[in-house]
Amino acid sequence: MKDALAIHRALLEWETVHEIVRLPIGLSHADELPKALGLPADRCLVTRVYDCDDMRPGHRFLTGVIVPAGARPDPAAIRRAVGARSLFPARPDVINSATEYAADLVCPLLLPDTMPLLIDHRLVEGLQADEVVYTPTGEASTALGIRGQSLYSLCQAKPVDLGSFTTDPAVRTDSPALHRAR
Repeated sequence: MKDALAIHRALLEWETVHEIVRLPIGLSHADELPKALGLPADRCLVTRVYDCDDMRPGHRFLTGVIVPAGARPDPAAIRRAVGARSLFPARPDVINSATEYAADLVCPLLLPDTMPLLIDHRLVEGLQADEVVYTPTGEASTALGIRGQSLYSLCQAKPVDLGSFTTDPAVRTDSPALHRAR
């Protein structure tokens, strides 16, 4: 399984400024990052993984979607962006096997090349050059702190309009960017 050390080594190799943060509480899901770090949800990004049916019969693939913690993107927008006939959240065992991360703690880095990765365009457009964002590392006790623009350029996610988000009420949503995303 990939973990904070694998991410740290890759970022050192890419000469990218970053920090592996030890969390004060263990996470069971990436949506808990804002609470653990005391930050607004749009500073804590999660990667949701979906199982897609391609337009070609019998061809399936996974796609990742980067959104603020607690946000659920519009499935129709994802489907259109990747050209799928249908999609649904991938099963945890499929996510674990394909990404080598714990299913609920997927980092948007070091994902398979065969897995399209999307990011809501509002996140990319709203990032200040030096603004730090946090993502899971595949481990319950750590998070990755990295400049948003660095993360975006390294993960090579395609910016798309993911429509309006629904949000988990348990996640802090007091950030202006998340309100804009609604």
